[in-house]
Amino acid sequence: MRVFFGLWLVLLGAVVVSLCSGDINVSPGVVFVTLVGSGQVGAMEETIVNTLRLPRVCLAVTVGAALGLAGTTAQAILRNPLAEPGLLGINAGAGLAAMLVIVQVSNVHENTLPLLTFYGALLTCGAIWELAGRVGITPLRLILVGVGLGALTGAGASFIATFAPPADAMRAMIWVAGSLQDAGWVKLGWVIYLGVPGAVLVALLARDFDILVHSDNVARALGQRVNVVRSIAILAIALLAGGAVAGAGPIAFVGLAAPHMARALVGYEHRNLLPASAILGAILLVLADLAARRTLAPIQVPVGLATALIGAPFLGYLLWRLKEHG
Repeated sequence: MRVFFGLWLVLLGAVVVSLCSGDINVSPGVVFVTLVGSGQVGAMEETIVNTLRLPRVCLAVTVGAALGLAGTTAQAILRNPLAEPGLLGINAGAGLAAMLVIVQVSNVHENTLPLLTFYGALLTCGAIWELAGRVGITPLRLILVGVGLGALTGAGASFIATFAPPADAMRAMIWVAGSLQDAGWVKLGWVIYLGVPGAVLVALLARDFDILVHSDNVARALGQRVNVVRSIAILAIALLAGGAVAGAGPIAFVGLAAPHMARALVGYEHRNLLPASAILGAILLVLADLAARRTLAPIQVPVGLATALIGAPFLGYLLWRLKEHG
């Protein structure tokens, strides 16, 4: 419990710092008064906190939590410490759908992009199940199918961007890099609407994940329907990752790093690992977004680039640890 209390405190601190920091700094006291509405604050401060920063921070928290849960689930069903939603090709499928919408539709309604992006993730999920599930869903087959689908959909998105008008291509590439710049309550609603069912599914499967991480034979010997568990888990990943991509575009490494950090704090039991990964994913994305906003201010770097710059050394460290442990 103390670990979770500490994680919540760190997340609260990251949120407060993010709300206070920007081109115009706002004191924590003014932020508190603005949020609770218990005092008089200037119109500028209220606009900065409630209209510009609060939706962005809330979106970063929910997207990061969704990616943390999706990454933990992917690593459990694939039994691969390097797994994340992108390894299954789900992010790339959602990205292809978004690229089509951004390039082909001149005035995108704020509900259109998240919805069709999720459909792209869901179609990719269906393709994975169809291609990998005909003769039994195994971790190796899932990885091979996911890598193949990711390469195919990624090539499709690049092809569309290559022949798109420069302005549309630039707008699409910023989105594909992963960005919270146009965060709003509508996008946050989509992440919650899609992510909550996915979170409920993985919570219900927590005990199954504890069994599945050993081997398929052990799981079957204990009466587990392995293919059913993996199929439901893939659907949950599609909901979580699809919601995250709908809200902020494809963001790398959060789903990879958060589960490993959580294991170091709470161990391998998934009833503790899943919530810890969600909180750590939220912390990582809030801090990455803060770094993306302030490092080259007033230029705002897409948060996906910030997570990639942070995550690449972490991936190298993880590979080194795996090599050291045989």
